[in-house]
Amino acid sequence: MLDQLLPHPVRFAVAYSDDPDEACYPGEEALVASTAPGRRREILTARRCAREALLALGHAPAMILRGPRREPLWPAGITGSITHCAGFRAAAVARVAEVASVGLDAEPHAPLPPRVLGAVTTAPDRDLLARLAVTHPETCWDRLLFSAKESIYKAWYPVTGRWLGFEDASLEIDPATGDFTGHILLDDAPITRMTGRFLVSQGLIVTAVCH
Repeated sequence: MLDQLLPHPVRFAVAYSDDPDEACYPGEEALVASTAPGRRREILTARRCAREALLALGHAPAMILRGPRREPLWPAGITGSITHCAGFRAAAVARVAEVASVGLDAEPHAPLPPRVLGAVTTAPDRDLLARLAVTHPETCWDRLLFSAKESIYKAWYPVTGRWLGFEDASLEIDPATGDFTGHILLDDAPITRMTGRFLVSQGLIVTAVCH
């Protein structure tokens, strides 16, 4: 699945289930110290995927802690992204000499709760969703837009060090090509647009951005 979304310099690993007996990687205990058992297993599996992706990149496994915005803290010279949702855990990594940042997000292919939709969309986004609902009603475009903005933020923050709210980006989505473009609405944005790809498969929406 991810090989359709990520360019060659990026390495990734995916898991569809957890090992209930998996031990926490040394040094990462604080990441799961106060989490419920199900959430703990998700985090452990996703971090294992990250280390498998590092190995595929030719890098030794490493402890991956969490930064002030809950972003993964990668080894020097590495950038990447981690995602997990029901039935899917994944991580993607690259060398910063080849890819500045990676954003990866997965969501269940289901509509967003109505109370969430208004909080994550701009007026142009809502116009776009209305058009897509007519032309391609088989896809939950609201959830896909949410996921795309998550991927954009995950790729934005490592290279800017700045918060990007859902209302700070407006999207274009091309259902024919599987591409999307995020237009950054901040007046002083150091990056004004980010592009990515999406896939809807196996009951999942997966989005990815490489900057």
